[in-house]
Amino acid sequence: MSARDAILAALGPASGDDLDRAAAALLIDPERPPVDPTQLEETFAARLLLPSVAASYAAVAGFADVPAAIAAYCAEHGLPRHLCAPPDPRLDAADWSGIDRHLDPAPDEPLALAVAECGVAETGSLVMRTAPTAPMLPNFLALHHVVVVPRLVAYLEDALPTEPMPRGYYWITGVSGTTDIEGTYVRGAHGPRYLHVIRLISEN
Repeated sequence: MSARDAILAALGPASGDDLDRAAAALLIDPERPPVDPTQLEETFAARLLLPSVAASYAAVAGFADVPAAIAAYCAEHGLPRHLCAPPDPRLDAADWSGIDRHLDPAPDEPLALAVAECGVAETGSLVMRTAPTAPMLPNFLALHHVVVVPRLVAYLEDALPTEPMPRGYYWITGVSGTTDIEGTYVRGAHGPRYLHVIRLISEN
């Protein structure tokens, strides 16, 4: 008997009872984690702060408070008040005195601002769609990516796009990272190194 045959013989055929037990074991836990609809804010914030997501988080009342939140983030990280921001009318209506906003990102852009379609409490994901007021490129060039989240949903499937479909629809869950370099975890390998979420509490 070959070594292969010996291994297969030791395993033996699976009985119906064995298969039933294996299937039942897969269903012990729910297929998706429970999310309390009354605790979306707390769940979303907790997911963002997980090491696997590695984002920071701030909550403000509405779009009018975004410039102050940006100024506080710049002060905390020693950044100039200079950022690439989309031409979103909701942002344009705020008072940006003392903060320089521009539309065209540079390859070494230090800070970019974006407005998400929504956030997902289940995973801490940010759902983004492309539009004339929401260009994609700045979200991948900047060292610091700041995302405004006006709305939360509980589960991933709650955030699936509806008609009309955007040209681009993508999800961001934390900062990019790799361990390809000598097995050492490096943040920002394929995009921003820092992710900061500004949640608009009064919008949802």
